[in-house]
Amino acid sequence: MNEEVMQQLMATAERLANAAESLDRVLGRLDAQQDALNTKVDRIAAAVAEQPEISARGEGARQLQERVAELEKSNTDLKAQAARAARKTLPPLVSAILAKSCDEGGSEKLDKSVLDKTLQSLSVEQRIAVKSELARAGIIE
Repeated sequence: MNEEVMQQLMATAERLANAAESLDRVLGRLDAQQDALNTKVDRIAAAVAEQPEISARGEGARQLQERVAELEKSNTDLKAQAARAARKTLPPLVSAILAKSCDEGGSEKLDKSVLDKTLQSLSVEQRIAVKSELARAGIIE
């Protein structure tokens, strides 16, 4: 039995040695992968660190961004100006009331007292609607 136990111990020791070699190879591969990942992380960190330097040198890029912002503001202003200058058509009810009560061509500002007298026959809701349309058209303020 002593010899049998020795053979079993030898087989077990041999298996343990094989397992240790396998673990050593796996650890070697893991170390290589870790080194590769560390190298990639270092390159990424260096690239991120260089970006402020690049943007500091990119005076032209900053000027272009300022110019784009200036042009966008100008575009917004022009759109607002175009919206104000758009043709303003009055509803038929408002045109009829103006035609009956005013001798003005409608292009000038109306006197508020004349407008109030003209709109007296209308309900409050109708007066509000007419005044809002006239304000939208720029005839009253």
